[in-house]
Amino acid sequence: MLAICEISPRADDTQVMNLTLREKRVLLTEDKDFGRLVFAHGEQCYGVILLRFRASARKRVTEDLVRLVESEGRRLKGCFCVVEPGRVRRTRW
Repeated sequence: MLAICEISPRADDTQVMNLTLREKRVLLTEDKDFGRLVFAHGEQCYGVILLRFRASARKRVTEDLVRLVESEGRRLKGCFCVVEPGRVRRTRW
């Protein structure tokens, strides 16, 4: 795991997505802008996991995220996943 704010605190979203490609990493985020960049602007990214958890459901984040990574693993490449409490939506681009 790599925290962008620690290695490149001023990186914009496109730079973050380029980093995922170079380092073959899936982006874990709560920022919906990455969906716009991928689907509306055609930006390239290795893979994205968008977390959508209300404050009252935060205790489930780790459990749901671990389940996704264990079940999908390498198939997360080229995939945009929206993870909500007890639910995952996947889209390939």
